Amino acid sequence: MQKITRWAVPIAFFFALAAFLYLAPPGLLGKADAVGYAICHRISERSFHLGTRQLPMCARDTGTFTSAAVTLLILSLRKPKRGGMPVKKIAAVLILFFLIWAVDGSNSYLYLLKESLGAFPQLANIYIPNNTLRLLTGTGMGMGMGTVLYAAFNQSVWKELDMRPALENWRDLGLLIVLMFFVDLAILTESPLVLYPVALISVLGVLALLSLIFTVVWVMVTREENAFSSLREMWIPLTAGMTLTLIMLLAIDIFRFRLTGTWGAFPLG
Repeated sequence: MQKITRWAVPIAFFFALAAFLYLAPPGLLGKADAVGYAICHRISERSFHLGTRQLPMCARDTGTFTSAAVTLLILSLRKPKRGGMPVKKIAAVLILFFLIWAVDGSNSYLYLLKESLGAFPQLANIYIPNNTLRLLTGTGMGMGMGTVLYAAFNQSVWKELDMRPALENWRDLGLLIVLMFFVDLAILTESPLVLYPVALISVLGVLALLSLIFTVVWVMVTREENAFSSLREMWIPLTAGMTLTLIMLLAIDIFRFRLTGTWGAFPLG
């Protein structure tokens, strides 16, 4: 069975990648759009723009997945194989970030329904939503997502696991917050020199999060938990995770395109 898997997984990855590249819009940003298309509404007014071209995801998702990508990178470099969940005081801050994200998202969605469909006219918005708040609240959410998934992944795969939290003190969290604050400030300049790499980094964040999730699922299904000492040893689960990610994105893209007939935002009104 293992011999079959060693051949079947990379072949499946090749076909999934080829299908994705073939069906996605042309160009590097076109491929990035296809990733964002699977997870984001892609409404132009709620997105940052690279010139006249909107980014692959809305402002909130750009913040979320850029932040998640940076969080995963920082934690993997500074705290390898850490599998502990954040300590209570750090977890409380991340939960607060989630609640702020949820409130802003709900308020923004209510505003969208009222603006585009005339729904719920009797309900007043807490405040008028804007892309700056979407970016900042998404950034906080991305930190939490990256931190929790990093710990869950490490708990699932490594033989020699360090159960200390990757975010174990205020210094660790503060470094991440300050770093992402300056990243967000750079994004808000809307300079093409910033937005082009951010467009790609946010997409890499999506691919990384989904691949890690599917890798953990693969490891659990194949009963290989805590069986690996290095990334080289787990190339099959990682490749399987990336393959399942591509298949999921393809399925959503095809369904959405058939439903709407456009690579743009969901039609409203």
